[in-house]
Amino acid sequence: MGQFLNEHEPSLRDRAQSLVEHPRFDQIVVVLIVANAIVLGLETSADMTTRFGGVLRILDHSALLFFVAELLLRVFVYRSRFFRDPWRVFDLVVVGIALFPASEVFSVLRTLRVLRVLRLVSIVPSMRRVVSALLTALPGMASIMGLMALLLYVSAVAATKLFGAIAPVYFGTFGASLFTLFQIMTVEGWPDIARSVMVQSPYAWVFFVTYLLLGTFMVLNLFIAVVVNAMQSKVAEDLRDEGDAHTRQILTELRALRQELETLRQVKRLADVDML
Repeated sequence: MGQFLNEHEPSLRDRAQSLVEHPRFDQIVVVLIVANAIVLGLETSADMTTRFGGVLRILDHSALLFFVAELLLRVFVYRSRFFRDPWRVFDLVVVGIALFPASEVFSVLRTLRVLRVLRLVSIVPSMRRVVSALLTALPGMASIMGLMALLLYVSAVAATKLFGAIAPVYFGTFGASLFTLFQIMTVEGWPDIARSVMVQSPYAWVFFVTYLLLGTFMVLNLFIAVVVNAMQSKVAEDLRDEGDAHTRQILTELRALRQELETLRQVKRLADVDML
C-alpha cells in the first residue's frame, strides 16, 4: 500500500509544472514586469538616479533574478518543449540580454534590457493574439508596401522635376522630395507645403490632391484592411480551436464515464454471483 502511494505521489517536476501553469503565477510575472518597467523608466531621470540609484539597481537586479529563476523553472518543467515555443524563446533572449556584463563593449546590449517590458506580449493572451495576427498579415502587407514604394518613387521623381525650382527646400532633390511626400502621406502640414508651391504654380493642387487620394486614402487604408482581416481570421481560428478543445474534453469525460459504468456493471455481476 505504501509503495502504491509513493508511485502516485507528485514528483518535483509535477509540482513545478502545477506552479508555473497556475494563473496566479502569470499574474505575479505580469506585475513584476510592469514594476520593472517603472524602475527602468525612473533610471532615465538623473535626479531619481542621484537620489535613489542604489535602490533602483537593487530592484532591477531582484527582478532580473526572479525572471531568470522563472525561465529556469520553465525549462525544467517543459525540457525540449520549451525551445519549440517561439514566445518562450523570445522571453529567454530578452532576459538573457540583461545578463551581459556592464562593460563598454556590451553597453548597447545592456541598454536593451528595457526590452524585458515586451515580455508582456508573451504573457498576456490578448497581446499575443494581436502580435500573431500582425505576423500573419505580413505577406499581404508586403505587396501593399511594394505598391506604396512604387507610388512614392514615381511621385518623388515627378515632384522633383515639377517643383524643384519652385520649392527647393521641399523638392530640390530626390531625397528631399521623398521625405516631403512621406510627410504629406501622413497628412502632416501638407496644406502649407501645397500653398507654398501654388504661389508660383496655381495648378499644383492637382498633383497634391491626386497623391493624397492614392497614397493616403487608398493605399494606407489597404494596410488597415489587411490587418483587420488578419485579426478576424485569428480570432475565428482561436474560437474554433477553443471549441475543438472543449469538444475533446467532453468526449474524454464521456469515455471515462462509460468506463466507470462498465466497471460498476462488472462489480454488480460479481456481487450477484457471490450472492448465488
